[in-house]
Amino acid sequence: MRHQKVRGKLNLKPAHKRALLRNQVIAFITYGSLKTTKPQAKQVQQLAEKVVTIARTGSDFNTIRRIKQLLPYHAQAIKTLFKDVAPRYKERAGGYTRLISLGKRPSDTAPVAKLVWVE
Repeated sequence: MRHQKVRGKLNLKPAHKRALLRNQVIAFITYGSLKTTKPQAKQVQQLAEKVVTIARTGSDFNTIRRIKQLLPYHAQAIKTLFKDVAPRYKERAGGYTRLISLGKRPSDTAPVAKLVWVE
């Protein structure tokens, strides 16, 4: 039974899915927004919120180590996360991102969405 199993597989193998989500979260942190298909954006949103929640506690050794486990290969994105993104949401209880639907892509009618940080 699949009760309350919200997140899908994205038709990818686990290692490929993990790499895809890591790269998209890094791009999201670096550029501030991300335009992709809606199912992918929902999964990126989940990982990005988790990363920000961890980073809000401060930039001590263990926090940085935990973030590097989730985003292991982009030091500049981690610096941006701790310097710019996490301090903005220090007092916020959750919900750091917003998903904006952009309709359907003309080529294959896939639902497209834009992921942005909440101000």
